[in-house]
Amino acid sequence: MCVENTPPPASRLTRRGILAGAAALAGTTAALSAVAPRTAAAADDGRTGRGPSTGRATTGDLVVEGGTLLDPATGEVTEDAVVVIVDGVVRAAGARGRTHVPDGIEKLDAHGRWILPGLVEAHIHLSTAAEAREAVLKGATSARSGSTSFYQDIAVRELARQVPQLAPRLRAAGVFVTPDLGDTILADPDLTPLARLKDGVRSPEALRRVVEVNLARGADVIKTRVNERAGLPEQDPLAQVYDREQLSAIVAAARRRGKGVLCHSYSEKGCQDAVMAGVRSIEHGAFIGERTLHEMKRRGTYFTPTLAAMAGMADSSDPILAERGRTFLAAAKKRALAAHEVGVPLAAGTDSSGGEVDPIGREVELMREAGLPALDAIRTATTGAAKLLGLETRAGRLARGFAGDVVLVDGDPLADVRVLKSPKRVVRSGVAL
Repeated sequence: MCVENTPPPASRLTRRGILAGAAALAGTTAALSAVAPRTAAAADDGRTGRGPSTGRATTGDLVVEGGTLLDPATGEVTEDAVVVIVDGVVRAAGARGRTHVPDGIEKLDAHGRWILPGLVEAHIHLSTAAEAREAVLKGATSARSGSTSFYQDIAVRELARQVPQLAPRLRAAGVFVTPDLGDTILADPDLTPLARLKDGVRSPEALRRVVEVNLARGADVIKTRVNERAGLPEQDPLAQVYDREQLSAIVAAARRRGKGVLCHSYSEKGCQDAVMAGVRSIEHGAFIGERTLHEMKRRGTYFTPTLAAMAGMADSSDPILAERGRTFLAAAKKRALAAHEVGVPLAAGTDSSGGEVDPIGREVELMREAGLPALDAIRTATTGAAKLLGLETRAGRLARGFAGDVVLVDGDPLADVRVLKSPKRVVRSGVAL
């Protein structure tokens, strides 16, 4: 049985209804309602806030001054630096004496601290407005979703566009392309025809269907898997659920709309099949092989090892998960370092989910523990991850034209990357939080 004769995904009107439900689940509607009076008042009294009353995002004008500025792209360190943000965008950044500071702009004192661009989280599951806000406060001002069950990440993305201070700038993945959709089948009437498939979402037609429905709902990327989950003790994370041909069908459907695919992978063969199928990034990849790493380098395929998730699993009270976490973390650290040495582009992602948001700085710490030099570890959560997300001209640096997203930390991150786990202040789109 297949879905070849099922009508295409429904109209924009239906999309709006579905996404309104996702917004309600995520709590983004309530979050917008709570800030609407404040942003409207800011617009009325001439301040820089621009919210729902004007139809524009809430951005700010701010000068961050006096700290030590690190440019991850070049490694350049500037003492007594100034970053000038106007309408949420960096207008100038550099040494105080060589950087013009306009009059009348609010100033944020950064003396004694280091100034870095807002960090970029390449794999996180944001299902609520509260999680999104927590991610920002922990330093992740841009992010890529690893999927949600009912399109909540698409609602979070829209929240970020209207009030950036409430959520990271987000690349949303919509719902997971997986053999068993479970309750996700209830997320969308255009997914319900798949419920009659005896073997689940496995045929080329069914795989294309989930991709097409995701894209019709506004997904920016597609998330799929090649292996079972590591975080469920009853599953074997080295067991393969899709073969190369099935993965190729998913990639082809996404590419027709110019979208990339991130793939949950652990086993060597699974990673190899995913890379050869053309995925944009390998997620987890604890046992990825040397041959596959060289192929990734050749293709420009990214590696997001999600070390923080494996470290968290190692602390589990379940003995199966704890042992799995220790084994997978040790293997993934070796693979991350091998990838770096081969020249595979790396991106930092915590794989946070279920209401617990790890600071993206924790992933940078684990990259450093794996053996990456401090600057390269920082790049996995700045310039490297930004390029994976297609944000290389907007995020990952504090330079003219880039987003006015800043983290201030106590201490030199080049000497000790652990300072990134506890930002002392975060600026999102020119507004200090």
